[in-house]
Amino acid sequence: LCKHLHYKSSGINAEYGGEKQYNAISVEQRINLLLNSIGSSPQAHLRSFAAILLRRLLTNSWEVFAVSPAATQDAFKMKLLEILKEETDESARKKICDTVSEVARNIQDGKGNTNWDELLKFMFYCCNSGTAQHKESALSILTSVPNVFGSAQDNYLGLIKEMLYASLNDPDHPKVRFSAIRATCAFLTGLDEAEAKQHFSEFVKPMLKGVEDCVVAEDDDGPLKSFVELAETLPKFLRPGIEQLIEFALRVIANSNFADSWRQLVLELVVTICESAPAMIRKKEKYIAPLVVQMLHMMTDLEDEEEWALEDEVEDVDSDENCVAAEAALDRLSCALGGKMVLPHIIQAVPPMLQSKEWKHRYAGLMAISASAEGCKKAMEAGLHEIVLACLPYIADEHPRVRFACCNALGQMATDFSPVFQKKMHAKVLPGLILLLDDDANPRVQSHTAAALVNFFEECPQNILLPYLPNLCQKMQATLEKKTLELASTQRKLVLEQIITTIATIADTAATHFTPYYPMFMPNLRYIMENANSKELRLLRGKTIECISLIGLAVGKDVFLSDAEQIMNMLLKAQTDDGEELESDDPQVSYMISAWARMCKIIGSQFTVYLPVVMPPLLRAAQIKPEIALVDSDEQVDEDDGWEYVPLSDQQKFGVKTAGLEDKNTACQMLVCYARELKEGFASYTEEVVKIMVPLLKFYFHDLIRSAAAESLPFLLESVKHKGDDYVREMWNYICPELFKSLQTEMEPDILAVVMESVATCIEVLGVGFMDGLQMDELVEAMKNHLKKNYDKEEERKLARKDEDYDEEVEEGIEEELDQDDYLLAKISDIIHNLFGVYGEDFVQVFDKLTDYYVAMLAPERPSLEHQWALCVFDDLIEYAPNSAPKYQQHFLQPMMVYLSDT
Repeated sequence: LCKHLHYKSSGINAEYGGEKQYNAISVEQRINLLLNSIGSSPQAHLRSFAAILLRRLLTNSWEVFAVSPAATQDAFKMKLLEILKEETDESARKKICDTVSEVARNIQDGKGNTNWDELLKFMFYCCNSGTAQHKESALSILTSVPNVFGSAQDNYLGLIKEMLYASLNDPDHPKVRFSAIRATCAFLTGLDEAEAKQHFSEFVKPMLKGVEDCVVAEDDDGPLKSFVELAETLPKFLRPGIEQLIEFALRVIANSNFADSWRQLVLELVVTICESAPAMIRKKEKYIAPLVVQMLHMMTDLEDEEEWALEDEVEDVDSDENCVAAEAALDRLSCALGGKMVLPHIIQAVPPMLQSKEWKHRYAGLMAISASAEGCKKAMEAGLHEIVLACLPYIADEHPRVRFACCNALGQMATDFSPVFQKKMHAKVLPGLILLLDDDANPRVQSHTAAALVNFFEECPQNILLPYLPNLCQKMQATLEKKTLELASTQRKLVLEQIITTIATIADTAATHFTPYYPMFMPNLRYIMENANSKELRLLRGKTIECISLIGLAVGKDVFLSDAEQIMNMLLKAQTDDGEELESDDPQVSYMISAWARMCKIIGSQFTVYLPVVMPPLLRAAQIKPEIALVDSDEQVDEDDGWEYVPLSDQQKFGVKTAGLEDKNTACQMLVCYARELKEGFASYTEEVVKIMVPLLKFYFHDLIRSAAAESLPFLLESVKHKGDDYVREMWNYICPELFKSLQTEMEPDILAVVMESVATCIEVLGVGFMDGLQMDELVEAMKNHLKKNYDKEEERKLARKDEDYDEEVEEGIEEELDQDDYLLAKISDIIHNLFGVYGEDFVQVFDKLTDYYVAMLAPERPSLEHQWALCVFDDLIEYAPNSAPKYQQHFLQPMMVYLSDT
């Protein structure tokens, strides 16, 4: 075992046979061997690694340990604590603490009882010990298992406070103070805000002092990260020390002597508090201006790379750079605090930056406008004309990165302020952008200009586009031809890829008005699609396929018909690469999936002959299973390799490989399209598709995939109606349990609205005779729960209006929430409307279970949106169940008379 530990801890993969021998040992024996190794190995790194292996073994095989005799378990736990008590090496001690924490987590019962009294005694012993190492051990366990006291926590609260407070104020051992911060943050996040304030308000100042010491030491950033989590969970708990915290943060952010990573983490702390308690921070207005100024200053911290403008392969931005972190922080700050609070300081700080001789300042000033546009939207609208005029001169700036930033600002405003931006600013903005398309010497600027045009035309009213269309198409054609020739001679493709996307966007917006220009583009696009066959040109070919299909959709079947067969054959050929399926990571896959769906829209029912070729890769993409991993927190991982990680605890983090999720999403959206467009022509695939889609209602890795799953279900039911009632009933009985479960459990309001719409449409498609009594009861229960939540949320809004931090922006947030609730109430109303429409008088007895909620919604003190939807429901009752309506008139008739004069 020692030899195995030596090889494993050294990272040596020698074929010595130890791994096989180790795995052949029973779990019970391995547990004992590893425990003995932790206690007896003379080398600290072997003890440390044995503890790691023991923790992993317990994590993966707890059920084996759990069924061992109680005496064996007690002896194991006792020996583990004794070993921890005697361990002197810091690294080994930390790993043994992790193992203790793993045991503590697993032995808790369903009521939160830990059933390990010796551990609690050990922790209190350690904290009262004069030895710093013992204190750190107890605090480490509490950090990892903050609920370790279980249901007895209230009984121990006094001792817990005493233990943590003493450790936070330890005068001699900084590491104890830092460990105490982590432990206190972990413990507090398990409490609600009121409880934390009541029992731990005096902890704020020593915690802040510890965080300051931690930052100054620039040693362990764990306490600061824990503090960020606390700020996200219990921001108002920090109110007593908020000024001290912000003032310290501003000093750190401004001090370039600190490492960038520390400055960025402190900035993250401040922005997190702003997001979690914006109204509280708005009351500290004196700090907003210096905070904005520091962000803007950090945004100027970028390198002057000579080759930047010529790069043909653009890498993702490095979030570790100060300029990127600060730009993201300004975006988040603007969204959190709102334009009234942030915009005045940006307006004051940015003009001098734009006038600076330093290109970095001009660049940062323009990027600041981009970053703040979304959050400051309402405040910026009044002065939009002046802001655009202030940006426009820099479209001709001498420095390419400033021109790039100008395009970025204009493109972002085109998105955030559409369609007002397009209507009011087209004459000012478009000429400059079109002229900048000639910047051949700086491909990145040229490409970004084309991207800004995409932003402009995506949401552009068609009547604004049409006057520009002739000249615009000539410019696009000339650029397309020039860049196609350039590709052949230099292999440069960045601008060509973007220009093709811009052409697609223009065609999509112009629709049939693009018809006269169809012959200008299609030959070149066909040529690229046919000849861009190398691996380096896969993305270019994919974008070309997208462009051709969007143009076809824009001009319509009659115009596209002359090229349709050739394009379809090229798509069929492109579906395979030299007779083999495309690689899973080939960027062409998602473009082809979408293109086939557009072809389906163009040629309609005739598309069914292509389904045997189109469906196999589509079904494969829809069934992509994301790779997931549970890794140790100290394990080095490469997040650039398509993985994203979320910390679960101090010991572990959960990873998801996001590569492939977008392809899965695209495939699911296209399945919806085929089911909707082809109807009976899609029937032969519905059984397989419904078995894919129904489980995806709980695919929590991607919201839009759940949305597509819900949206598809009524179309799938409609596709098989011609197969008879029994077949439809069988499919509905498969769909119903998961659909209604999703109706109960979906947390995202936008997705919940899609689920509700799916339910309403399924009811309409099915008609009478498919929903049994149990299903109807489950549906009504789900609606009751949502109506109750709506009532509770209104009570919460009343409390929010009485909160000490209530202000105009809070009221705006309440109004936005009301709009969201309005939408959900509308969707519930749609369900009831269809139930009345299908079942008529037979639904009345079921409706009785909902009546009290709708009667309550008619009360004068309730919001007007509730009045509206309650009246709609009673309207449906009158229309579809007229014989039963009179017995309800005592509830609705008088409110109807009153609300006739509602203003």
